[in-house]
Amino acid sequence: MKNIAPALSSLLLAFSFAPGAWAQAHCSSDGVPRPAVVFERFINADCEACWTDLATPAPSAQGQAVVLDWIVPGALGDDAPLSAAATTDALARLDTLARPVPARTDVHIAALESAAPAQLRVAQGPTFNDYAGAAITFTPARGTRQQGPWRFHLVLVESVPAGTDGTAAPRNVVRNMLHGTWENTSKLSKAEHFKHQEMRPMRIPESAKPERLRLVGWVQDAQGHVVAAAQSRCR
Repeated sequence: MKNIAPALSSLLLAFSFAPGAWAQAHCSSDGVPRPAVVFERFINADCEACWTDLATPAPSAQGQAVVLDWIVPGALGDDAPLSAAATTDALARLDTLARPVPARTDVHIAALESAAPAQLRVAQGPTFNDYAGAAITFTPARGTRQQGPWRFHLVLVESVPAGTDGTAAPRNVVRNMLHGTWENTSKLSKAEHFKHQEMRPMRIPESAKPERLRLVGWVQDAQGHVVAAAQSRCR
């Protein structure tokens, strides 16, 4: 297992030098409409009824929102009905939002800034053993350089169609997360443009179905405003 990370890193490097390879061979956000809203649902793993609820909260404009389903570890631990999809990343996300663990379901909605849009691209590479290559590339809108540092989130989600696995609503269950901060440390001329990129291997949980996986990413400015979001589509 210790050789997996170096091998996958080499694979990521190869894709980084192959023009268009991420888009052509795998899944990317190329050509996918830019989301206007990040709609996050947090579900306590103890609450099986929350998963099957016919009245699951949903965005009013489905086509303009990217939806995430975080399964939060509950008091029942491994005995919880939804424990197979529960992740400590959900706890970390709630902590970032300064929200408590919900007894049932909680919702957080963030609308993207309507000013000059920044550019964000996410791409998913091939799977290798229990890992998938993932990349996120961000180019701030011109004139927003002073608003850094930028905080990015990249999540590997499993898309579960309505009527599948007991859910009454379509789901994008978060299975893994990368997050970090980009600093504007380079000295560029006014004609040049900042670009930030991360390429990492992301572990695929045993309970996930690889054919359902895709990526969702978003970036926030220093004030916490979401300035860009993107989701991949597999072709």
